[in-house]
Amino acid sequence: MNAVARPDARPDLHRPGVGAVLVSTWRVGTPERQRAAVEAIRKAWESRAWPDLGLLSYSVAVGTDGDTLLHYSQWTEQQAYDDFVRTHRDERNAEIDAAVPGIERVELRRYAPIHRSAVRGGTGTGELPGVVVVVEADFDGPGAGRREDWVDAVFTALDEDAATRPAPGGISAQFHLSTDGGRVLNYAEWESERAHEEWLADDTRPSEAWKRVHHHPGLVGSRVRRYTPALSLSAGV
Repeated sequence: MNAVARPDARPDLHRPGVGAVLVSTWRVGTPERQRAAVEAIRKAWESRAWPDLGLLSYSVAVGTDGDTLLHYSQWTEQQAYDDFVRTHRDERNAEIDAAVPGIERVELRRYAPIHRSAVRGGTGTGELPGVVVVVEADFDGPGAGRREDWVDAVFTALDEDAATRPAPGGISAQFHLSTDGGRVLNYAEWESERAHEEWLADDTRPSEAWKRVHHHPGLVGSRVRRYTPALSLSAGV
């Protein structure tokens, strides 16, 4: 089986069988190098057989910062990823590095499957995102239930927003808990970068519920980055 690219360049976030999610960030330097790196990834993967059925999908998004790439891959289990690293990853990365020298592989995190999610309208959506917003919330250790409580606090704040100041550009949000106990990742789909910027800039939004989110016990920092979907690969039939 060879790799097949999805026409909408986005993963099926709620596909069955996902037991592990890997998320990594590369820095490549310029928009031109971002485009070249995505094309090099496409060629390296489409020219080879799909490595293992334990890999369900591999998706890449381009940072609106003109520098970074986000990699989001779905696996049946963590061991399937470890097997891929041992047997298949180096040859692909070598080809990509030859095409785009100097890539900095910044970070890779392991996550459990989606812990909690929200979709506009409450059901699945066929709406295509213009931008993916990734929020990383870091905690000072795996305190019992603190990350889960933080996610619940976010949903409480979002529910209050929906009743008073809905975010018209938000499509979906998926919350993952890292397996090391230190991070929550929100992979959120929005209609456009502008819609997300306007939501952030709404000075009527910071309610008591959002203050509890931002000052939650154990929360030590957070980052927000925006990406444009560029490539999503899965095994062909």
